[in-house]
Amino acid sequence: MTGPLQISIAKDLRWGKDPKLDAWINHFKTENNVEYLLNPEKVASDEQLRFMVALGEDQAFFPCSDETLHLLIQKTPPKELIHEYNRIWRFIIKLVRHHGLDKYNEQRIIQYCRHRFKHHLASRIMIPSRLVKRLASIALTQLALEDPYEERKQRENKRALNFLRKSSTDKLIHSCPPECAVCTDTRELRGDLDFLELKRLLYLSTMNSLWEDASPSQLDVEQELQKPCGECSHLRLLLGTEDDEPKKVLYLPDTSGGFVFDLIIIRRLLRMGHQVVLALKAGFLFSTPTMWDTTSDPVLKELISGAHVLPDMVISKKGLLQQLREHRFLIISDGTREQLNLYKTSVTFARAWKECDLVLAKGGRNFQNLIQCSHEFTRDIASFHRDKEGKFRLHCKTRARSVRKFTEADLTGMADRIISNMREAKAQGRTVMFYSAVIGSIPGQTKAAVRVVDTFVQHLRSKLDNAFIINPAEHFEEGMDGDDLMFMWERVQRSGLLDVWRFQTVEDVEASFALMGKKVPPMWSGKDSTFSTGCTQEMRIALETQKRHPELQIIGPSAEKFFRRAEYGIGKYYDVGIKVM
Repeated sequence: MTGPLQISIAKDLRWGKDPKLDAWINHFKTENNVEYLLNPEKVASDEQLRFMVALGEDQAFFPCSDETLHLLIQKTPPKELIHEYNRIWRFIIKLVRHHGLDKYNEQRIIQYCRHRFKHHLASRIMIPSRLVKRLASIALTQLALEDPYEERKQRENKRALNFLRKSSTDKLIHSCPPECAVCTDTRELRGDLDFLELKRLLYLSTMNSLWEDASPSQLDVEQELQKPCGECSHLRLLLGTEDDEPKKVLYLPDTSGGFVFDLIIIRRLLRMGHQVVLALKAGFLFSTPTMWDTTSDPVLKELISGAHVLPDMVISKKGLLQQLREHRFLIISDGTREQLNLYKTSVTFARAWKECDLVLAKGGRNFQNLIQCSHEFTRDIASFHRDKEGKFRLHCKTRARSVRKFTEADLTGMADRIISNMREAKAQGRTVMFYSAVIGSIPGQTKAAVRVVDTFVQHLRSKLDNAFIINPAEHFEEGMDGDDLMFMWERVQRSGLLDVWRFQTVEDVEASFALMGKKVPPMWSGKDSTFSTGCTQEMRIALETQKRHPELQIIGPSAEKFFRRAEYGIGKYYDVGIKVM
């Protein structure tokens, strides 16, 4: 940078306001490997990111706290940033030296890590959590180790379980509060007792001393449970009452030992009627629980009994909703081996976030990235941890007001209303036609595409007698993304009520522009429904539907012209790309 950049808070940063700032954001994303265009296989697209983050027009997203962003953007590196980098370096050296290598190989690995460390220290733009991940990956690869913390994690989990199984602990968690003596309504008391038990478990799950070497006295634990609970009353509101619909909770754990308590917390949430999706790491991140811990640790195998493990990293919306209907406790991977970084999380994690109502995030690292950042999110968040003084903290962040969640019931209801109209049209002897067309496949042309489709459908309605034509552009509601639309329309398309399924042709596009009194713009020249991955998916559905209902007539480009395209993009209205055959 030629001069200092002035920023207030992260959520106020926008593209296109300052060329110097745009250049720095590009540099930041490239150096932290969170630029989708450079690594689309491992970085979330803006559409996938919007499943989780409520991003405005041209808004940039930073996967760190505002405080960290301020440190990174300074022209002269602050002492706090250098101190954090040096702390990471000492941690990596300790990791390498812990494994008893011969002197030659130990020095070789350390020097290799040192070269990478100096490179990142010179640029001073890498998020500390990303630096940890990169250096740890180098060290583990050179050490030929998958999880050097495996025994330690198992030991801490066992200690935590032993503490939980003490009769004195059972009494701590389940003892009746004084309010029981003045109970006036058993329904209110039932909710009070459920939440009291949950609150006690939240406290215990953050007390590292319970599974570390120095175990606290029973009196210390009892006193700890009497301390203030921060925004616990807000959390109770987010979870709702017995009269409210049960919530879908996405649970983000912190470290082993406490993870045993997390699983008990999840059991309590299930007992209260909620559903839980537990997100674990895809690989080694020191003491943080991983997917493979659930199969290698005997303590965890016992505690997750009855949970359904979902290994698929790129499950579809339809597939995830099916899993949520069949299982009340799902275990997924967030797809990463680092501190929560929404740019790097898996498709399954992003879709789970979108389908859940509440994110319950544990630990100081999740607190930094979710609460101590100014970005707004698409779901309510409750974060709990211990601060540097050892005090229990619980903070809540309400989802962005601009966000509207379309539940499965919402989308099904919208589809069923259209299906009802189709049945009524059929009863009147009308021909039911569905028109599939390019809507958002040409970047920057979505509004123009809607006009093209609307113009041509109106033309068809004036030309075809007694036809009921479904125009998807007429049923869009603000806030719907590509996933919502595809899920809703598939229900309509598979209803068995279609007589004709028409796919947009080049001639249709040319006729639309002619009807509007315009020439075909260059970006529309030669375009038809085969240009859209959404329409490609719809052609597959059309062919499957035709097998069950042979009377269905499919009009438009031949089927084989569609299948050069990849699946439709995650959350997109438009294409991922063309498959290389």
